[in-house]
Parts: sequence; structure tokens; C-alpha cells
Amino acid sequence: MAQKGVQLDKESFSCSICLDPLKDPVTLTCGHSYCMDCINSHWDEEDQKLVYSCPQCRKTFRPRPVLLRSTVLADLVEQLKKTGLQAAPADHCYAGPGDVACDVCSGRKLKAQKSCLVCLVSYCKQHLQPHYDVPQLKKHKLVEPSEKLQENICSQHDEVMKMFCRTDRQSICYLCSVDQHKGHDTVSAAAERSERQKELEVSRLNIQQRIQDREKDVKLLQQELEAINLSADKAVEDSEKMFTELIRLMQKRSSEVKRQVRSQQETEVSGVKEVEEKLQQEIRELKSKDAELKKLSNTEDHNQFLHSYPSLSALSPSTSSIQIRPRRRFDHVTAAVSRVRDILQDVLRNKWTDVSPTEVDVLLPAAEPKTRAEFLQYSREITLDPNTAFRRLVLSEGNRKVTLRSQDQSYSDHPDRFTDCYQVLSRESLTGRCYWEVKWRGTGGVSVAVSYKNISRAGRSDDCRFGSNNKSWALYCSNDSYNFRYNNVQTPVSGPRSSRVGVFLDHSAGILSFYSVSETMTLLHRVQTTFTQPLHAGVYVYWFRGLSAEFCRLK
Repeated sequence: MAQKGVQLDKESFSCSICLDPLKDPVTLTCGHSYCMDCINSHWDEEDQKLVYSCPQCRKTFRPRPVLLRSTVLADLVEQLKKTGLQAAPADHCYAGPGDVACDVCSGRKLKAQKSCLVCLVSYCKQHLQPHYDVPQLKKHKLVEPSEKLQENICSQHDEVMKMFCRTDRQSICYLCSVDQHKGHDTVSAAAERSERQKELEVSRLNIQQRIQDREKDVKLLQQELEAINLSADKAVEDSEKMFTELIRLMQKRSSEVKRQVRSQQETEVSGVKEVEEKLQQEIRELKSKDAELKKLSNTEDHNQFLHSYPSLSALSPSTSSIQIRPRRRFDHVTAAVSRVRDILQDVLRNKWTDVSPTEVDVLLPAAEPKTRAEFLQYSREITLDPNTAFRRLVLSEGNRKVTLRSQDQSYSDHPDRFTDCYQVLSRESLTGRCYWEVKWRGTGGVSVAVSYKNISRAGRSDDCRFGSNNKSWALYCSNDSYNFRYNNVQTPVSGPRSSRVGVFLDHSAGILSFYSVSETMTLLHRVQTTFTQPLHAGVYVYWFRGLSAEFCRLK
């Protein structure tokens, strides 16, 4: 208990500015005591304001008080020194490398506990206390200690930058908004932060979707590895059984087949694993980027957020998606060896190439196109089928263009016609790799779609409308939004607005991709699935008379 009392005495006679025992102590009229040099230095910084305050309670004095040495306090401090007490409490946490130091402490500075976005000052525990006690200071915004507070000050006007100029993409103060940024699109920093926060969340959703896509690709690759190994093992096992029935020459050939299959297996497994590692690396990078964006999302400093967001929001180009297609594997090796067993020595000598595993094709599929020139290699001219068109749709330009009219057209009855949905299908069935573009004009919007031929035609039910069932996929496009629809599930899609949409289909790989086409191509949405039937291109025109959509000539 005695020790505790001594500790209290020691703290009672310490200066709250330098945190050392009082030197030449002076006492202000508010009752707080400081070293004479410490309080004078503090007030020297306030000379321009002509108002002098107590660092602890913030009581102000006018004019600057004349300070007189407190003899009683000085004697008490000397007595404490004689007891052997140290200069500062042992539990002080001083700022070290990488720490944010208290801006108020003089001498050796303590570690800051909070930074104030109003004062633009960082405070240790002791100097922060007035922000919890003084009503006016309680309204200030406290954040985690930051070394970048001065970045919030306008270098020209020495004011806090609480606004953001969207025209020049920079943080500004109020004076800037009526000076060099007058007439610009300016908002509060908080409002701009709110908008960018929405973009950040969309970026995170895109990253998370890409992670899921890559994890699915990895799973497909793992299944492919298992199938390759099983097929190769079976080929080796069957070959060995048949070669035991043959003469010594056949035994020699058996060894050669085994070696060639294993060599090809090793080559293909190596190629698949290499792609898997690239995907795993991309997943790790995406998760790291997601963590950085999450950390940035949680920062409370709007300007720091806006300063860091542009560099963090950009995503590196994605690895081309993996397309797993059916492969012949090694089954034909077994069949070829069986034939050889029955045809004898001359076949072994003259037609050995028939069973050579060099024919085995287990290569990874070609990468998905990236540039518009690459997409155009797969361009397909699409013409619309008048027998499927809703009665108020007029076809023109060689049945490549569809326009909505207010009156029914003189179409004959046909079982393929959509009776109540404003849509039409192509004549051509689509398999393999295909690419086409649709441009649209007018008020409203269109759905660019693909569909199986057996989609329902009669009525307005979900079974008929593109994107409202499991037989069609549709991207809805308007002047201000995109939405992807499948099986009556709607997914918002972000991307640059364009009146031209590109569609890439890789039927065997189960890939359907939609692109915004302008001077560049931007991926809007990508589907990875399994198509069980040939597809037809289609378009749905939404209600507004005069709205048109045209399948473009690309060659």
C-alpha cells in the first residue's frame, strides 16, 4: 500500500506536457501545474491567436498570464527526488520505429492512441482525455493513429479538405470549391466515399465470383487428371495381358507401348498441373487483393480511402478460363493392340504406327479469344426466322433486323411462332465456337439471348420468355443498366454502356460470354455450364414502339 501511495505522489508532481517531474513548476488559475519552460513553449505556439489555453482542461486566458515559480511545489518535487523516485512512470509506452507519436508530448514522445480528424493532431492516452471530457471536443472525429493527417490539409488554403472535385478527381477544401474549382462537379468527401464504397463492393463481388470460377476450374482439372491416369493405367494393364500371348517380338513391342503411354501420360499430366498452378496462383492473388480492398473498406478516413482506392481497385488481367472437352484418352491403344494380336508379325513390322500412342490427344483446349480480331475469327452470320417472330415484330435487312410496331403484321399461323412474347429466334442452330454482335436503337431495352429450339412458344408464361426458364440465357440491355437472366434468376451486371453487344459461344466447352463492344471489348458476364442441345440466337424487344435490334454483318 505504501508503494502505491508513492506512485500516486510521483504522478501528481509530473508535468502533463513532458511527463517528467516538474521543473520550475508554475500553477495556472485553473489549478493545473506545468514546467515553466513547457507551458511557455506551448503558449509560444498560440501567440498568433492571442488566446492562451490550458493543455488539460482547455480553459482560455486573455491576455497571456504572467507565470511565477511555485516555491511550494518546487520544494515538494525536490523532496520526491531525494526519495529515489524515477523521472517518469514505469508504465509509459514510448513511441518507437513504425509507431505514431503523440503530437502534444515534448521531449521523448509517447505512442499515440487516437488521431483527431478535426484537430489533425495525434494524442497519447493522457493528452487525449480532454476529447472525452470537454463537450466541444467530444464532437470531434477520432480514428486510429495515422501518420498521414497532414494529407487532409489543403496546401494552398491551409484548410481541412472536406470536399471532393469529381471533375479533377481530387480532394479539395471549401475555399478551393469557390476558387479554382468553381463550376466543377464537387461533393462532400463523405458522399464521394459512399459512391466509391459501392464500387468497391462490386469489385469485391467480382473478385469473389472469379475466385469461385477458378476453384471450379481447378476441380475440373483435378477430375481430368484422375480420368487421364485411370485411362492410361487401363491401357497399360490391357496391353500387358495381350502381349503375354505373343512371341518375344510382341513382348518387345509391349514394353515400347508401355513406355510411350507413360511418356504421353507424363506430358499431359505435367501440362494440366502447370495450368492448375497458374489458377491457384491467381486465386491467391485475388484473395490477397480482396483482403486489401476489405481493409481499405474499413478505413474511417475518407481522403485516405480516396487516395488509395484507384491503385487498389484495378484488377490484373484474368487467366483464360479452362475449357474441358471430351478427349479420346488412351482407349484406342487397347483396341489397336488387340488387332495386332490377331494379325501376326507382318502387321507388327509394317503397320506399327497404327498403335503408336503418339496419336493420343489429351492437350488442353485452345484459350478463349481476347481481342476483337480473335473473336471475329469465329464470327457467324445470324438471320432471324420469320416463323418464330411475334406478330408485332417487323423483320428487315435480310431478316437480320427486328423492329417493334404497334400493329400486328400479316404473318401466317405457325407452330414455331411466339404468340405473346416480343421475341424471335434465329434460323441457324449454333454449335462449336461462334461469335456475333447485336446493336440496338430506341427507348427501352432489349434482351440478347440464346435458347434451345424446344423452348415453349404459346402464351406469356416463364416457359416462353428468354431468361425465365432453364432453356434460355439472356442479357437485358438498357441505356442505364445490364441484367443477366437464367431460369428466372436475375443477376445485376456492371460494365460500360454500349448499344452494341458481342456474344461468344463455345458450345462443347459450355461457355457463353457477353461483351460490351465499343472501341474496346469489355466482358460483361460469362456463363460456364453444359449445353445439351444446339442453341439458337434470339432477341426480346421491350414494349416501346420503334425500338429495333440488328444482328451485325461482321465479314
